[in-house]
Amino acid sequence: MKQDILKYESTVWKTADLLIGAGIKQSDFPKYMMPFFALIMVESRFVRMADELKKELEESGDELSLEEFIEEIKDQEKGYNTYLFEHNKTLADICKNDKTFERDFDAYLLGFDAETKDLLGVNKGNDEEKYLDISGVSGLLNKKKILFSFVKAWSEINLEPFSNSEITTLEEHIKRKWADISAETAGEQYTPDDVIALISHIISATIEDSDRFLTIYDPTCGGGNMLYGVEDRIKENFPNRPTATYGQDWNDALYALAKIESRFRDNSHIEYENTLTNDKFWDKEFDVVVANPPYGVDWKGYKKDIENDKTGRFHDLPAVSDGQLLFMQHLISKMDTTGMGVVVHNGSTLFSGDAGSGESNIRKWMFEQDIVQAIIQLPTDEFFNTNIFTYLWVLNKNKKPEQKNKVMMINAVDKFKLLKKNKGKKRKEVDATSRKDIVQTLLDFKENDFTKIFDKEYFYYNKQAIQLTNLDYQDRTIESLLEPKKKSIKLIPIKIEQGELIIDKFERTEYDEEKYPNLKAYNDLYVKPMLKELDYKELGLKVYTKDSIYFYDEDKETIIKQTRDTKEELGCGKIVVKSSYKKATKTKEASIVITAELTPDYQKDYEIITFSKDEEQNKKNIEEFMAKYVTKPFIYLENVIGVEINFNKIFYKPEKLRPLENILDEIKNIDNSLNALESELGL
Repeated sequence: MKQDILKYESTVWKTADLLIGAGIKQSDFPKYMMPFFALIMVESRFVRMADELKKELEESGDELSLEEFIEEIKDQEKGYNTYLFEHNKTLADICKNDKTFERDFDAYLLGFDAETKDLLGVNKGNDEEKYLDISGVSGLLNKKKILFSFVKAWSEINLEPFSNSEITTLEEHIKRKWADISAETAGEQYTPDDVIALISHIISATIEDSDRFLTIYDPTCGGGNMLYGVEDRIKENFPNRPTATYGQDWNDALYALAKIESRFRDNSHIEYENTLTNDKFWDKEFDVVVANPPYGVDWKGYKKDIENDKTGRFHDLPAVSDGQLLFMQHLISKMDTTGMGVVVHNGSTLFSGDAGSGESNIRKWMFEQDIVQAIIQLPTDEFFNTNIFTYLWVLNKNKKPEQKNKVMMINAVDKFKLLKKNKGKKRKEVDATSRKDIVQTLLDFKENDFTKIFDKEYFYYNKQAIQLTNLDYQDRTIESLLEPKKKSIKLIPIKIEQGELIIDKFERTEYDEEKYPNLKAYNDLYVKPMLKELDYKELGLKVYTKDSIYFYDEDKETIIKQTRDTKEELGCGKIVVKSSYKKATKTKEASIVITAELTPDYQKDYEIITFSKDEEQNKKNIEEFMAKYVTKPFIYLENVIGVEINFNKIFYKPEKLRPLENILDEIKNIDNSLNALESELGL
């Protein structure tokens, strides 16, 4: 059946040919095509609903009048259309007569129930909120003289025999092409059916059969393909377990598709809004959470809302350039006390952000909560509009005893089969055999050739800050010359010289009054920046005092004090020149005072050191690292614990070196070939 539905792909793109012929640019195709995809989806559901009711009546032997039949349809509260149910006319029927088409099509749209008209955008005003805009689009197509041909092409697609999962297989092909032509889909990754199947099998292997409702939630549900695909497969494994689905999305068109589908499912709830700023299910927790949030999409447009969020779900904030870890925290907050989930991410959530960053702190919080059961690296070329590695985070608040404080890493990059025909950038699929291997590995909770298990602290590391004291060529430092509790050696300059710059008039008061309003502004806007540019190392800065000259010898990395013909090496340090504004007093005018001082050359550095959950051992790790690798004097500063997950490091396989004799034989053969070629050319 899933293969059969793809026969309509060419029909869909026949409608695109009409748009091209009408001069409509490709980036606008989704605007014109999505309302009609939703329309034929609605009609197929209505027709199926009517056929199912007729079948029930036939099996029961009951007969109903047209009025009674219509009442039965309305009582189901799944939607209504006058043309379909009262006149028994479908979109295809309307398109049989081009002379009456415009009148019939308009009446057909107006014949829908209020909610369906709202979702499709039937006769919505310009100022009204629209999820889809079928009336507006139809008007534009009519002006282009292609409305009839466009609608007729769509009417040839019969979705009645297909499930939501199968319909979204067709939708994924449409969206894949849109992704190629429209920048609007950047960051959106439509989840392929094979990945949904893997997610469903993971969930089915984790949950238990029961007569209690299983609640499934997707906060970025799009058109519902993952949410409903997971539900359908769980029902296949647990046919007697009741389910309820909850989804939210703020893409207008995709919300409309999911909302339409929800009306033909029992206990399905779809809401519209941005989940991160307006959680429509704020009072609920769920048994199962799933999501494939957009990759690398920033959240600066609602940064203030996130920063002021009062729900307590965001324990830290990632970089504003990528909101994936915001969704991760939200999902965890929606899991009930024994809940589990599977989330699709790209690689950035594994390693982005340094120790102490929002990303690292979020990962650390997740591990401290012992929520991460496994991370699965999927093959490349799995998605329709990206060939990057993607990852499944398997979350579980109810780990088995042997899984406590452990994380399973599954390297499933080789668990695929190649497609016979590429689908955009998708060249591979996680086939049934591979899915079985992955799920069985999760259940066994044992290491194998593509799986490793670690204590959660394995992913922690120390980022130890230290303050180094730089030394000269004889391991000396200005620090040794400082008086107790002093941080520098003050100099009283009479002249400062660097190249052509000579400053020999201190407490100066002259300045360009047209350029600077007062002496303080002159100091702030000119003198301070000018002194900041002085480089005591490279440009030969010299500070003259009454008795001596001070300068830095770059070769020896030491400060020289020259008194007449005597040079004294003071040790490594810095020459710092500053200016300050002095207010006027009763006896003195306002002035700028330039000073100089010698300070030790301190340098802040960071060392990345293996972490141990044992506090004493962790301290020992740091001390041993410092003793082995740090040779300069230092003092400890702050220590920050970071968390990073590096699949390449964990599953690194060194390239096997070829035998030397094989390489020499190849060189010899190449050399012989070159000699033969030279002979042929007479060289």
